[in-house]
Amino acid sequence: MSETHSKTAVLFMDFQPGIIGGLPNNNELIATAADVLARARAASLPVIFIRVAFRPGHPEVSDRNQMFSAIKKAGRMQLTDPASEIDPRLAPLDTEFVVVKHRVGAFYGTELQPILSAHDIDTLVLLGVATGGVVLSTVRAAADQDYRLLVVRDGCADADPQIHETLMDKVFPRQAQVVSAADLPF
Repeated sequence: MSETHSKTAVLFMDFQPGIIGGLPNNNELIATAADVLARARAASLPVIFIRVAFRPGHPEVSDRNQMFSAIKKAGRMQLTDPASEIDPRLAPLDTEFVVVKHRVGAFYGTELQPILSAHDIDTLVLLGVATGGVVLSTVRAAADQDYRLLVVRDGCADADPQIHETLMDKVFPRQAQVVSAADLPF
């Protein structure tokens, strides 16, 4: 494995039934993610799964949080809720990290940064749902922390295809390389 690969981690963000279930292309998206996952494992790259989930009663959620207060009121996405689990087609291995978050981005209030630092990671490959949610928030936070970023265009999706295309074509290229899964260097 090259020095570049040894400092790279692959993040699979919010691939959860309660999030991807409503996407029209979710089976294709999962197939792409599963292919990237198999390749990352074969290259011995660190794999990190990010999932959004809350304790019973959602004590992590303020009523001022427009997005998550609706989830709280509906009682959704609790830690034990099957809708909050990682999609079984991407089942994490015991040796892989699963980071639980309580906000949109993968960094805020999570153990992601200490994990990346402990493993001397300087490059992140990002896949996730939604492009306008976790992917956007994580690109911004990671770029501000000087990570090299590769965003996998066909490994991300959004309920609004126009948001996906605008972010991939106009916004992300300012801070990241946007690549197809087939063009990943592993």
